[in-house]
Amino acid sequence: MASASVVPANRGRRVDDEKLQFETTEGIEPITSFDRMGIKDDLLRGIYAYGFEKPSAIQQRAVMPIIQGRDVIAQAQSGTGKTSMIALTVCQMVDTATREVQALIVSPTRELAAQTEKVIMAIGLHMNIQAHACIGGKSVGEDIRKLEYGVHVVSGTPGRVCDMIKRRTLRTRQIKLLVLDESDEMLSRGFKDQIYDVYRYLPPELQVVLISATLPNEILEMTNKFMTDPVKILVKRDELTLEGIKQFFVAVEREDWKFDTLCDLYDTLTITQAVIFCNTKRKVDWLTEKMRSNNFTVSSMHGDMPQKERDAIMKEFRDGETRVLITTDVWARGIDVQQVSLVINYDLPNNRELYIHRIGRSGRFGRKGVAINFVKNDDIKILRDIEQYYSTQIDEMPMNVADLI
Repeated sequence: MASASVVPANRGRRVDDEKLQFETTEGIEPITSFDRMGIKDDLLRGIYAYGFEKPSAIQQRAVMPIIQGRDVIAQAQSGTGKTSMIALTVCQMVDTATREVQALIVSPTRELAAQTEKVIMAIGLHMNIQAHACIGGKSVGEDIRKLEYGVHVVSGTPGRVCDMIKRRTLRTRQIKLLVLDESDEMLSRGFKDQIYDVYRYLPPELQVVLISATLPNEILEMTNKFMTDPVKILVKRDELTLEGIKQFFVAVEREDWKFDTLCDLYDTLTITQAVIFCNTKRKVDWLTEKMRSNNFTVSSMHGDMPQKERDAIMKEFRDGETRVLITTDVWARGIDVQQVSLVINYDLPNNRELYIHRIGRSGRFGRKGVAINFVKNDDIKILRDIEQYYSTQIDEMPMNVADLI
């Protein structure tokens, strides 16, 4: 097996597959072109039209076992095409002749569930695939109407999916595939019971696929309960740091110095697009207000905002109408905005896993990215811990940081 580190894939650049090392349960031969995957012609048209030229590293290894019906645990770093891999395999497996739900994808945030639905609709365009995002904050009536009409794929958040199953509006008898996206989040804390609740209603011969950038051991151990002899496609942890993303820190002695530092960086932020992470919703609101009162243009988003507002803010940011987004970890996982090349951790994240998800918002598909961490005196230990955990190096921010973006 070849060694060296995992290279983030991108759509245009050829990735050297010899550089990839996955710990797998069996020698999975990477399949380096979509044409050789036995994918339906109409789906191939959709994949190429969407802008994909060649499968990313995780897609080369995981697509075939999923299509063949195996249970799969796939771990790959942020920005390597996990969402599109889900979309591709789901579109390949669905029988469009019957208007029944055949695949269920469950994600931890509404934005990620909605994004997955969009990618499925886009690459399944020529196949007439019907997908629907079942997410909290949207009209229950609309969900019921859509599900009664009949869809092939549901991408949703646990609470709403559970609700629709219990109302018997989301019929489960034809579901053959369950995908847990960001599964470490789905199987920890708040979601675990809801996931088991959903699982109880699904047919016994179900295929289960787990996908995440981070899969701690306790999650892997839990999978014995609901997976059968899964194919494991895992990347080593020290290969998870995101190549192409330069990581820096700025030493701020005290909390109240962070704001001035951010103001000094503002012109750098707006060169492209930037995401600023805070640990609490209150902090997001406070920082947004303070930036605006100092005449800086920023937008903000967190889980307490009405869904309509979250959607509008996401749209503005995606369209490039706003360039700086202040947010909580609701945004840390899986959201893909191509232009983001700078992430600022105004607060260092509460756990090590979140660090990689946050900084993975920049440098999507192998583009360059920069992550800047604001570090108070009492944060230095946390930063060193992150460095050690991911075998990476976080240097002091240079004066010419704007040139790196």
